[in-house]
Amino acid sequence: MALNQVFNGESKIQVLELLKEYNGKAKLIAGGTDVIIALRNNKISPKVLIDISKIEELRRIESKDNKITIGSAVTYTQIVENNLFDSNLYGFKKACRLVGSPQIRNKGTIGGNIANASPAADSIPPLIALGAKLNISSSTGERKLLLEDYFNDMKGNTLKADELLVSIEFEIPKKNQILGFSKLGLRKALAISRVTLSSLIGIDEDINIESIRVASGSIGKYPMREKEVEEALIGKRFNSEILKVAVNSLQASMDTRLVGRSTLPYKRKAVITLLEEVYKDNLSYFNEVTL
Repeated sequence: MALNQVFNGESKIQVLELLKEYNGKAKLIAGGTDVIIALRNNKISPKVLIDISKIEELRRIESKDNKITIGSAVTYTQIVENNLFDSNLYGFKKACRLVGSPQIRNKGTIGGNIANASPAADSIPPLIALGAKLNISSSTGERKLLLEDYFNDMKGNTLKADELLVSIEFEIPKKNQILGFSKLGLRKALAISRVTLSSLIGIDEDINIESIRVASGSIGKYPMREKEVEEALIGKRFNSEILKVAVNSLQASMDTRLVGRSTLPYKRKAVITLLEEVYKDNLSYFNEVTL
C-alpha cells in the first residue's frame, strides 16, 4: 500500500475522525523514531500518516488531585527536565534519561514507547511498578486500561485501529514510598536494554515493607509484574537481607520463564547487580527522608 497523505493533527477529535475514516489504513506518528524505520524497512504500509506531535492536549504533564497525567506525545526530554519526577519518582526520570541518545529523547514519546510494545522499552517497567493506567479514546468512547494488562498478550488488550492513546496516569507515591530503576545494556549509552528492573517499595515506621510492586523488562515476552518477588518480600524488614530473597525468587521465576534460552545464564547473573542497584537507591532515599 502506497503512502498517500500525511495529516498534521490539530485536535484529538480530528484524529479520532481520521482513524475512523481510514479504518485501519492510518498510522499515528509522533516522534517517528520507530515508525519511520518501520516504513523504510517495509514493515508497515499505511495509506496515511497522522502526526499527533503538535496537539497540545497530548503534550502536557499535569499534577492534580494527587495524580500525575502524562500526555502520550510527551517526549523523554520533557520528562527528564520536569521536577515532578525528582525525589521518590526519580526512578522514572532515570529510566527516561537512559533512553537512546539526546536526539532520540528529544523526539521519542512516552506514548510511542507504549504503542510500539517492545519488551525492552526502558520507560515501561517503572510505569508498571507505579500501577499506571492508560486513557484510550476512539470515536465510540473512552476506556481505561492498566498498563500491565496492555502488555499481557494473552488478554489481547493492545490498541485497536480506531483508538488513540491519549495519556498515562498514576498516583503520586507517598513519602514512605520510593520508585527504583536499573538497566543493563551492552554499553553505557545508546543501548537497547538487555534487562531492566523497577520497584515501588513502601516501608512502615518499623522499617518493614508494607507495599511493593516489582516490574521487569526483557526477561519475558513483554514487560511484566514480578509477583513472586513481591510476595516473597512483603512484610519483610527493609535491609540487605532482602536482596538474597529477591534474587532467589526472581531467578526461580526466570528459570521457568526462560527455560531453554541461551540468554538465561547471563541474565540470572545480571539481575543480582540490578537488584543491588535498586536496593542501594532505595536505601539512600529512606536514609534521607523522615517518615
